[in-house]
Amino acid sequence: MTRGSTRLPWGPMARMAGRRLLAAVPVLAAVTFGVFAIAAASPFDPAQAYAGSAGLSAGQDVLDQLRENLGADRPFAVRWWDWITAALTGDLGDSSSLRQPVAQVIGERIGWSVLLCAVAFALALAVGTALGVLTARRRGGLFDRAVTSVAYALEAAPPFWLGLLAIWFFALKLDALPAGGLTDTGSDAATPGQIASHVVLPAVVLAVSQLPWFVLYVRQGVGDALAEDPVRGARARGLRERTVLLHHALRSGLLPVLTLIGSRVPELITGALLVETVFSWPGIASATVEAATKVDFPLLAALTVLATAAVLVGNLLSDLLYGLADPRVGFDG
Repeated sequence: MTRGSTRLPWGPMARMAGRRLLAAVPVLAAVTFGVFAIAAASPFDPAQAYAGSAGLSAGQDVLDQLRENLGADRPFAVRWWDWITAALTGDLGDSSSLRQPVAQVIGERIGWSVLLCAVAFALALAVGTALGVLTARRRGGLFDRAVTSVAYALEAAPPFWLGLLAIWFFALKLDALPAGGLTDTGSDAATPGQIASHVVLPAVVLAVSQLPWFVLYVRQGVGDALAEDPVRGARARGLRERTVLLHHALRSGLLPVLTLIGSRVPELITGALLVETVFSWPGIASATVEAATKVDFPLLAALTVLATAAVLVGNLLSDLLYGLADPRVGFDG
């Protein structure tokens, strides 16, 4: 891409995406194989979990027949291969814990999880960038010390603890926001107004759990950029401080933040699962808990593939954004 050109390098970007896609195939296969291996080695009995309380009094022949029906009596490698070959045709199997097709389980829940994560991520990015820039302007000042102290404290705060604290204060003490769920009590339909009010607390809690990294990264990047020669030269030319900060230091200082996007995806997924559980948000958290506790092989594998794919896409997105922001990096590495 030549200097001053506004054309996007679609070719190099497509080649990078193609290489990452090819590399993702063995990664996803290995991850799903590991899921089946770990689930097979766990002490939980899928037949007992499927039967529930009735399994406590069931005879051994009944449990053996149930294991055969569920396919749990076969070697885990065979079950994994059957699942992989079926998944390639679009059949993700049936969830033994939720008694639904896996595709239906994910389809009913993934949209709400994406909504929660998208709102939280956008909020964390916007607020984190603003606070990072403000603290970078006067590093060592009172505002900088206060914000960084809070950021370091929030790094150690578990998302579920923040969620419980938010419910106690905003829902119970102030009665300002709903404590959980997707709709108001007694309501059968989820209206946009109800969804908007119910997503506030979980999204803010999830955003706060991700906020420290954005604040600290932006603070460090912009602070270093302010000490660079081009920025000093802009100040020497008499440019306004706001222009120097936004048009010179911020652009250079935000480059490290682009790499943070991909690395925060696993933490965002983990935090979302905890936040969804605390706030009874109808995402994939409840399905994940059910699949894990009841050794639901097909659902466990599908959810793991989904989470792994999200991480790989996040890493690819951060690399693409970095390459666009800094043409010196390119897309061939």
